[in-house]
Amino acid sequence: MTAPLRIPTLPGHDFMLPPNLEGLRELAYNLWWSWTPRAGALFARIDSAAWGRSRSPIAVLSGIGPARWSELLADEDFMVDASRLLDEFERYLANGSDSWYRRATDADVNAALPGPVAYFCAEYGIHESMQIYSGGLGILAGDHCKSASDAALPFIAVGLLYRRGYFRQQIDADGHQEHAQPYVDPTMHPLRRARARDGSALQVAIDYPGRMVHAAVWVAQVGRVPLLLLDTDIPANDGADRPITHILYVRGREMRLCQELVLGVGGVRALRGLGIEPAAWHLNEGHSAFLLLERARELMAADLSLNAGEALRRVGRDAVFTIHTPVAAGNEVFERGLVTKQLAPWLDATEMPPSDLLELGRGRTDEPDAPFDMTAFVLRLASDANAVSRLHAATASETWEPISGHPIGPITNGIHLATWLGRPIRRLYERATGLSLGSDAAGPEAFSKLDGVSDEDLWGAHRQQKRELIEFMRRRLARQFARHGESPDVLRELHAAFDPEALTIGFARRFATYKRADLIFRDEDRLAALLGNPNRRVQVVLAGKAHPADRPGQRVIQRIFTLTRSEPLRGRVFMLEDYDMRIARFLVGGVDLWLNNPRRPLEASGTSGMKAAANGIPSLSVLDGWWDEGFNGRNGWAIGGREMLEDEEAQDAADAAELYRILEEEVVPRFYTRDAGGLPDAWVATMRASIEAAIWQFSTARMLGEYVERLYLPVALRAPATV
Repeated sequence: MTAPLRIPTLPGHDFMLPPNLEGLRELAYNLWWSWTPRAGALFARIDSAAWGRSRSPIAVLSGIGPARWSELLADEDFMVDASRLLDEFERYLANGSDSWYRRATDADVNAALPGPVAYFCAEYGIHESMQIYSGGLGILAGDHCKSASDAALPFIAVGLLYRRGYFRQQIDADGHQEHAQPYVDPTMHPLRRARARDGSALQVAIDYPGRMVHAAVWVAQVGRVPLLLLDTDIPANDGADRPITHILYVRGREMRLCQELVLGVGGVRALRGLGIEPAAWHLNEGHSAFLLLERARELMAADLSLNAGEALRRVGRDAVFTIHTPVAAGNEVFERGLVTKQLAPWLDATEMPPSDLLELGRGRTDEPDAPFDMTAFVLRLASDANAVSRLHAATASETWEPISGHPIGPITNGIHLATWLGRPIRRLYERATGLSLGSDAAGPEAFSKLDGVSDEDLWGAHRQQKRELIEFMRRRLARQFARHGESPDVLRELHAAFDPEALTIGFARRFATYKRADLIFRDEDRLAALLGNPNRRVQVVLAGKAHPADRPGQRVIQRIFTLTRSEPLRGRVFMLEDYDMRIARFLVGGVDLWLNNPRRPLEASGTSGMKAAANGIPSLSVLDGWWDEGFNGRNGWAIGGREMLEDEEAQDAADAAELYRILEEEVVPRFYTRDAGGLPDAWVATMRASIEAAIWQFSTARMLGEYVERLYLPVALRAPATV
């Protein structure tokens, strides 16, 4: 059986650590700490100010001198906690025998992968300190890696190191979204250079017209899973090429195409430079499509009798593809002339006629100048493909089956529980089950004992997470409004406005217009009446970014922010800026109700509601994405049905009316109905149903098992593409 991969790296920061705390070095460089709350707490104890600024153990340890280490060595409680944490970390890395993958392969040798899975994605959301993700795709990719680590699955991920990351959001006093690019300094993050087989720092070269572009290969260790991040901002490159990997989802189309060449071609070459021969290749969205071109070129170099078309078909045998969106803007396309220009070296090397390559990338159109569609290109070649929910599979099949030649099956997304459970809820679950949730559970039976959790304990843990959210919001919004120049009296008013007893509704996601973030504001008077009832208070908190090129989405943000400052809604509706993983963790664990109202069927999956449900937070959602299969009538509420009107304006009006009705007639009364002891027992029953429906079925542990069984193993056990 193939073991988890260990990638040799060059040394990172030269921390001056006491000998009996030397284990902190490897812990700091392993993102296992990102889903282990005790690890974050330990680094915060070492230097709370540095942790608060950076939330990076590397930044914390790099600033500690001998005097502070002497204090910590003399602190018996700290030393005991550090020793226990380091022991747990070592056991995690060394073991894995209790994971579902190890159990399955021990029981059946035919269930074992003959080599690692190579997973390619344009973004990874591992932790908020590394701003190389934008939203759901990256968060899902990060959770996928974490669950692969928990399962001790042979798995290696490949992406890009965006030195300028994804933009940081500020909302000015008039509600305009402002954009600032962060700087991701590799030396201040858990990143080390990959070591080539000759001992030097690994560097790969990618062919561009008239030149070679070089990329450094960094390793971010995600538990047992190495994540390779390619970086063109190195001295070996011309100044014009160094920024290729700077910005995630850069607006310029040619620069975007250049990035995707680094990801696909450079990613394959990085794996080869490390001597890694994957058994399966997983393209998570179409951004990495060019890995198929590089593998075909390799195959042709090894077998001179092959032409490019046959080589591409062969490398597709062990490639699988995941589609994440039915929205046209989410499927990457490039102008034909741009593709033939940037791929000229590949076309020359393989002697493939440009027209043949362009036809492989033709979408569902007969237009002679149709753009090169990355999704269509991969679907024509990959052995199999999946959508990310059952409903999405139906819409994806309708769109893409004429190209793929087969229906697109569903593997519904999930979440990594250890990352997204709030600490009070996690402790409650661990006490009830007798398990540590630091790793994925091996199956649904692990959660059967959650029935024994009392209503009082569940409600108490939720209330603690809600208090944590409110304290966090007070601090964040105070800074936000102080920057706007608000007076101390306004800031005091803001602090008093948050009511920990009020029904708190959360909405947080990318502000694309189809997600309809402003649906709840459609009838402002009706909303004001709902929120203003002094006996049944309701408050709403929103967060989210619109892409810098998405002007309509930015206008939605401006409208909502302006409404939060209007007299009818002031002190009832709040908008947090700079939405990231940290804000998300507070929200999905601390609100009372999760709201989601996209236009059906445009939400492929949506994992934020899964995160909330695992924490016991019911959803109020359109029957789209995961909620179409997750809603069972007991675990929340559905807005409307499955039939949609052709007129979008009429559909929006109907959905808004139903949203208000459900809030007024069902949600608010249930939340405020209490038993003799003051417990909202009917509401807690809904919380229990949310947990029961989501805790396993919408976890990445379940999801990863399906990927292994339905995609990875079948393609890995076929005849290899190489000769």
